[in-house]
Amino acid sequence: MSTPDTTDDAVRELLLVMPRLIGRAKRMPPPAQLRSLDLAPRHLSLLSLLLLDGPLTVSQLAKRLSVAPTTVSLIVSELSRKGVLVRREDEADRRRRIIDISPESRDSIAEWLSPGAQAWRQALEPLLPDQRRMFIDTLLRYEAALTSTRQETDDQWTSDRT
Repeated sequence: MSTPDTTDDAVRELLLVMPRLIGRAKRMPPPAQLRSLDLAPRHLSLLSLLLLDGPLTVSQLAKRLSVAPTTVSLIVSELSRKGVLVRREDEADRRRRIIDISPESRDSIAEWLSPGAQAWRQALEPLLPDQRRMFIDTLLRYEAALTSTRQETDDQWTSDRT
């Protein structure tokens, strides 16, 4: 694989690889047990954290997901009602609840999400810590730029219609 000479060369290469990457991710259907749950990306992020990091509090999940605790509470309530998550009392502080994947769901969620985590490990392992950080920061900047561009497009579309 050669190094792109210009930013435009890199953009061209990424515009070719990103649809393939997203397509492959979308072809990894949820396990039969979870298909009827209509899971969104926010659910997958929460489930991935619990799978990789183990049981967490709502506050810990909110911080790691960069969302408000009330948002996490809503997701947890929804997935708890569906039997995907369980809540238990924190032995150290009975006011807090510890959130975890239910024993009945753990194996199917692990089977579904683990290949993606393993692929990321395989891709990131050869990199030095600074290179991994740069890669992650680049993806975060791309996300921010895409969000900003989308907002500008939405604003322009709205102003053109009025």
